[in-house]
Amino acid sequence: MSISNLQQMIEVVKAKPRKRLVAAFANDSHTIEAVSNAIDLGIVEGILVGDEPTIRQVCEHEKIDAGKFRIVQEADEQKAAHKAVELIIKGEGDILMKGLVSTDKYMRAILNKDAGLLPPKGVLTHVSVIENPGYHKLLVVGDVAIIPQPDLNQKIAITNFLIQVAKALGIDTPKVALIAATEQMLPGMQACVDAGIISKMADRGQIKGAMVDGPLALDVALDEESARIKKIGGQVAGDADCLLFPNIESGNVFYKSHTKLSKGELGALVMGAKCPAVLSSRGDSALTKTYSIALAALVAK
Repeated sequence: MSISNLQQMIEVVKAKPRKRLVAAFANDSHTIEAVSNAIDLGIVEGILVGDEPTIRQVCEHEKIDAGKFRIVQEADEQKAAHKAVELIIKGEGDILMKGLVSTDKYMRAILNKDAGLLPPKGVLTHVSVIENPGYHKLLVVGDVAIIPQPDLNQKIAITNFLIQVAKALGIDTPKVALIAATEQMLPGMQACVDAGIISKMADRGQIKGAMVDGPLALDVALDEESARIKKIGGQVAGDADCLLFPNIESGNVFYKSHTKLSKGELGALVMGAKCPAVLSSRGDSALTKTYSIALAALVAK
């Protein structure tokens, strides 16, 4: 049975063995609260890498028992990110999480060739699972935060990661919509060309385990009536589980419009490294970060 909402995802993860989470530069209340919530829910064991006096002060202020965490002292932001990655490499953690460290420093630690967290020729991509009151099921979308203008090979990798996350949510055969500004095959629009190639690859078994269609405009991908009016058939149109966006601008606007305008919720993570990595915005709520931890725990091996 597929997971239909984010709270249900937490319940599924609670029934599994706890994963070990390592938070990089966990000096802020949102990160500490989210990890604390995840520990209380029985999802993870928590390791906080950061400035120990600051972490303990935050715990005291938020009335959180600091004893539930293992705290690893490192007051420098960049060194804390590298230390967190090092703990993962040593086998002391299953999930990496971004704390107060800036995104560029966090990604620099993950991409560090000496650390070995990124496989050779690996592609790092951001995958979000969105729950929106206006849609009848969860949506798995990418990339909205890392790759500005993915080329064809990167889009193929992103498609496979979307399928992997959808299957972790219990969707046996995910329906993947390759988004463009139109559902017409326009040779002058790269998004359409790439979508056509990826769709044909799926038809011929080069991308497995999903129904893949594109190019599809967003209305056709998500709205059954729009697909009917425009006479777009197939299994994906009007009922997509996954959305592949052609560039970071379109994906990021879609992502933020859900939380800021539609009161949607989400969990998000980075795929492609040797472990899932939680990459929430520093402004994300503790609830969003808790959902992201649960998603990472669901995906982690």
